[in-house]
This record gives sequence, C-alpha cells and structure tokens, in this order.
Amino acid sequence: MTTTRTESDLLGPAEIPADAYWGVHTARARANFPVTGVPIGTYPFLLRGLAYVKEAAALANRDLGLLDSDRANAISVACREIREGALADQFVVDVIQGGAGTSTNMNANEVIANRALEILGHAKGEYSHLHPNDHVNLSQSTNDAYPTAIDVALIEGVDGLDAAMGVLHEAFAAKAAEFSGYVKIGRTQLQDAVPMTLGQEFGAFAVMLDEDRHRLRESAQLLLEVNLGATAIGTGLNAPMGYGPVAVAHLAELTGRPFTSATDLVEATQDPGAFVHLSGMLKRIAVKLSKTCNDLRLLSSGPRAGLGEITLPALQAGSSIMPGKVNPVIPEMVTQVAYTVIADDLAVTLAAEAGQLQLNAFEPVIVRALSQSIAHLTAACHLLAERCVSGIQARPEVMAARVTDSIGLATALNPLIGYRAATEVAGEALLSGRTVPEVVLERGLLSPEALAAALSPANLVPTASAG
Repeated sequence: MTTTRTESDLLGPAEIPADAYWGVHTARARANFPVTGVPIGTYPFLLRGLAYVKEAAALANRDLGLLDSDRANAISVACREIREGALADQFVVDVIQGGAGTSTNMNANEVIANRALEILGHAKGEYSHLHPNDHVNLSQSTNDAYPTAIDVALIEGVDGLDAAMGVLHEAFAAKAAEFSGYVKIGRTQLQDAVPMTLGQEFGAFAVMLDEDRHRLRESAQLLLEVNLGATAIGTGLNAPMGYGPVAVAHLAELTGRPFTSATDLVEATQDPGAFVHLSGMLKRIAVKLSKTCNDLRLLSSGPRAGLGEITLPALQAGSSIMPGKVNPVIPEMVTQVAYTVIADDLAVTLAAEAGQLQLNAFEPVIVRALSQSIAHLTAACHLLAERCVSGIQARPEVMAARVTDSIGLATALNPLIGYRAATEVAGEALLSGRTVPEVVLERGLLSPEALAAALSPANLVPTASAG
C-alpha cells in the first residue's frame, strides 16, 4: 500500500501520498477539476514564471525582516531548482480551474514549501518549520502573484516563439535567394496576373514573418508592468510598506527583464488587457502562417493535375488506397494549429470580458489559451521550417511553360501596344488556344525583336535581381 501523510485545511483532514511535494490544497483541486487532463506542469515557462515570483517574494520578505535568512534561502534554492526543470511532475492541477488561479498558486506554494523543508532537513508536510501560506505565500495573494507569474511566463514563452519564427524566416529567406532566377506567373483571385519570380513569392513569406516578429515583441512589452505587491484587489492590504517595489526589483534582477510596478495597482489587478493584446497578436501570426501554408499547398498541388510549380518534401504515404499519393501534411498541420489559435483568441476575449469588479476570475482559461497557442505555434514554426520549407524544390520547367502560355503576358505589352489592343490579343489567345506572343506577331503589332525584348525576364520582372 502507498504510504501517506495527513494534511488538513478548512474542510478537514486529507491523506496525501507521502512522496508528493504537493499538499492538501492541490489534492482538493485535483479532485475538483479533472477537466482537460493537461496539468500546469505541461508548460515549462509557466513553472518558471511561478518560481521567479515566489523567489522574488521570499527575497523581498527577507530584506524587510519578515522572513529569516534560512527559510528565504531554502525557498530560493527550491525555486531555482524548479526553474531548471525539477519537480515539473508535481505541478498537477488542471490548467482550467475555478478560483481565479488559487489552485495554481497553492500548487506552487506547496511544492516549493515541501522542497524547502527537505533542504532545511525536515520531512514533507512538517509545516511548523516552513509553511506554504505563512512563508512561501507571505505578503502575497493569488491575485497579484498569479498574474505576475503569468506575465513572466508569457514573456519567456514569447521568446521561444520569436526564436522559432526566426528559424522559419531564415528558411523562407534562403529559398527566396535560391529561387530568385525562376520566372513564373503571379496570380490574383486564382487567375493569371503578371509575371514574378518564385524568389519574390518566397521573399514575401519571409517578410510577413519578420513583420510579425516585431509586432510580437511589442506585445510582450506590455507584460512588463505587473501588480506584484498589491495583494487581493490592488490596495496592498497585507503587504508591508515598501514590499511591492522591493519584490518587483528582485523580480527584475532575477529575470534580467525591466519589470516595473503598474501605475494604478487596482486597475492592473482587474484588467487583463495585455493578455487580450498578446492573444490578438498570436491570432495574427496564426492567420498569416495559415495563409502561407495554403499557398504552399496550392503551388505544390498536383503533381500533374494541379499547379505543380514546387515540390514539397515527401514525408509519408498519403493514402491507404491510392498508390503513390503524397500529401502536404506539414502545411495541413500548421493550418490546423492556426485554427486552434484563432479559437483560443476567442476564449481569451470572452474570459477577459467576463471579469467583474476588482478581479477577473477567469484568468486560468486565459493562461491555458495563451500557453497552448504559444506552445503550438512554436512547434509549428520549427516543423514547417525543418520538415517542409528547407526541402522545397522548384520546378522551373513548369513555371516557364505557364509563363509562355499565360494570358497575363498581355499586361506587359500595355505600354507598347495600348490597353485596347492588348485586350484584343488576350481575348483571341484565350479563344484560339494560341499564346499571346503568337497573336501579337500574327497581327504585326510588334517586331520579333521588340516582342522578345518586352517579354525578357528583365522587363517582365523588373525587380527580379532583388529576389
């Protein structure tokens, strides 16, 4: 039989596995919220955020004479271990929970307290020596420690996503350079438009990513203003004089980031606006990634009955019945990730709107949505870069044939023969099945030399040299 220890709360005693670092409050939450099956320990950046905040609080309480050095040091060591990946399996409460994040906060308090007890030479659960509430949670409430930890966590998560987007950006930029000499027909509304290079097409994908990386970093800057020290509703009750600035200063030093106290702590405690802003940015990234992946699927469609201008890496058999079929599985996966991010953004929007008076009780679902979106987008960017974009091959012979056959060539002749004549040429070519150059020569509208010059790559794609 599993040995246990007895812990008590306002509801009475409960048996806790003797080897568990979590305690009675976490046990209640595990029983109450078996919802998603995804524990908070799934997201390492969330655990790091919690550990940073708890260590900053312990150091501030030590500086103000509220916590002795031995306890403060033990808490600090435990927090650092957690940031390095230890005890992740002990953060077991579900990401969706009632109580405005109290279960997450208490899971962290209990794990840190029990690890600190071990460091001090005591057994787990001997809270008379170091208590989850009286010492780890000293001068805090869930309402300031939890959202501050979320801020720290999301900034770290954004760093990872930014790096992944950088990998994908470089993959597209490399392909843009590789494909810079391949002239193809551009398309608007899925109809032939005018020539461009495949390099320009892939360069646009790279530029879109780079733009969104800048906007993502801007969104993360809003998370640097925190409400740590304002406790339950932003008035600072139960925090000693000067605690907030000292705790925030320690948080800034520990993380190496310029965290500051919010100007209005009452407002900061109830307003999740920065989370809404970040969520909107994640949705923007998702939408653009999905659009890019839709383009890759169109460009690689076929291989013989579609556009077929590029070939994606073959990763797995595409059908259980059709021999030789290979599907664009990575772009399909990324688009499905985008759908989940878009849905998560709606969840964040609704949860933020549902806040009442001095607190938003629905921050747990905001945390789940943002954490999931960041984690999924990060993985999707890496996979798209490494298992798709880096292996894309061009089919220049297909692109060249499409350019020659395209009615879009008539547009390039507008300056030489006029819009009306070009329109007539395009119409005749379309009806007769001949090419635009053939019709132009038959009508004597241009000499062969002038036509060849007009339809040269340099004239068709004036910026082709830029990729």
